[in-house]
Amino acid sequence: MTYQVLARKWRPQLFQDVIGQEHITQTLMNAIKTDRLAHAYLFSGSRGIGKTSVARIFAKAINCEKGEPGIPCNICTSCTEITAGSSVDVQEIDGASNRGIDEIRELRESIKYMPSSSRYRIYIIDEVHMLTLPAFNALLKTLEEPPAHVKFIFATTESHKVPTTILSRCQRFEFKRIPLSQIISHLRKIAEDEGIEIGTPGLAIIAREAEGGMRDAESLLDQVISFSGQKVEEKDITDILGIIDRDIMFESSAAILEGAADRCLEVVEKIYNYGYDIKEFYRALMEQFRNLLISLIAPQKHLIDISESDREEIIRLAKTAGEEKLHLLLNFLISREEDLRFTSNPRLILETTMIKLCSLGDFLSFDDLLKKLTSLEKRLACSPVDDKQTNSERLSEPDAVWSQENRKSEAKGKPGHDQEDKTWDDFLSFLSTKSKAAYSILKEWQVLKLTGETLEIESGNQSFSSKYFDDKERYDQLVNYCREFFRKDLKVKIIVNHHAPARAQKEPKEKVFRREAPEDSKLPQTAQEILNLFEGQIMKENPIRTGKNSSKNIEKKEEGNR
Repeated sequence: MTYQVLARKWRPQLFQDVIGQEHITQTLMNAIKTDRLAHAYLFSGSRGIGKTSVARIFAKAINCEKGEPGIPCNICTSCTEITAGSSVDVQEIDGASNRGIDEIRELRESIKYMPSSSRYRIYIIDEVHMLTLPAFNALLKTLEEPPAHVKFIFATTESHKVPTTILSRCQRFEFKRIPLSQIISHLRKIAEDEGIEIGTPGLAIIAREAEGGMRDAESLLDQVISFSGQKVEEKDITDILGIIDRDIMFESSAAILEGAADRCLEVVEKIYNYGYDIKEFYRALMEQFRNLLISLIAPQKHLIDISESDREEIIRLAKTAGEEKLHLLLNFLISREEDLRFTSNPRLILETTMIKLCSLGDFLSFDDLLKKLTSLEKRLACSPVDDKQTNSERLSEPDAVWSQENRKSEAKGKPGHDQEDKTWDDFLSFLSTKSKAAYSILKEWQVLKLTGETLEIESGNQSFSSKYFDDKERYDQLVNYCREFFRKDLKVKIIVNHHAPARAQKEPKEKVFRREAPEDSKLPQTAQEILNLFEGQIMKENPIRTGKNSSKNIEKKEEGNR
């Protein structure tokens, strides 16, 4: 008897035999039982997950002569002919090789004839997305209103390539990838029936390589059995399938996390000598660090398709590295993948990448740098100053903090020490996120006093900005911002400065403005103050003529140094 490969021998013949697609098989069975059959179906999903098998079972179920509704008998003439692929009434068409308009016209002519011995004529078109656009257009009218004795079943791995006009005329069913545990269970059943001795770790390797496709898993198992015979060892699986050993993956990831560059070079040498594809190893390395990160983020969820022994080692390595470091390493691997893809020397790129990964964990992330800078600023703000400086001089600085005498009294109250470390610059940074206008005004003002209960600030010498908080609503808003930031009720006192000169750091910019602006400018004083406040300039351009009339256009240009 001719040998039959496992993928064909174990092809499902009933809806109950289909693994991992219960949401589809149950729907089709109910449709047959209630006689609610559509004229066209579209089965989409990745390769080897049962699309064509379900189409054949569906064809047998609606044409079966003896079986129950939804359950073909697989004994009658119609069932046996469909199983053998010799049925006249059920035609399987390869969309890749019959993709032209001429083939579709022949199909349209043939559907006029009644079935020879069955209830329906069924057309199963595999890889339907390969049809040309004219072929799809020729099929539209027939697909929308086919004869009552005709059913269409389309199968495709790329449903997004099928025109929407075809999709709207079909009932769509999305096939899912088969879970790893179900593939392992089915492979174990096949091995037991075939008398093959193989362990669960070996089955897990095969199932993982299948990537959710049962047909691929059965084909890989068939290949391994041909190499090993009746007893299959785990090492034989990795050798015959060219799969990178899990021990090498754990060795490489541990060397990177420990910063052992010499061990990384040894791993690359081993990969090169074993003949592994370096690009495939790089993909597996990214998958390894992805598993490490997922094991920390969602340890209770089954988002990692690995064995229990590997899971324990993954968790151990992940805990020693930490989430922040794993983020950094994985992002670096992703960013360097393109270099490996287009290089003519992949080994060199892999070696330099792994050496860089060994030292990458020593660098601080951006968030860590910000935290350390913030901590340093607080320590500098709280450090003792020269005794010659008076308390008022320290408080009048822009970076003033809570006065020393108030710290003793505040320590007895509710506020904590973290509130004492908040400075005026910190408040301005907070205010910039709340009110841009208030921030622009206050950044030019000067702090006179910042104590436990009082905040005194001196206004600038511009009449526009000095009167900004005369409005009660704006003043109350400033008080609320102070309460929200300092977490206490502060009495905000504004001292108007009528005679003080402009601040020293603004003089150069004002001088530039005076050089830029003509002395005989007719701008109102308020407009000039607004320009000074926002560090603006008046730019004059040559007159522009349009038609018979000419006019001077003055363009305002604001240049902010923020």
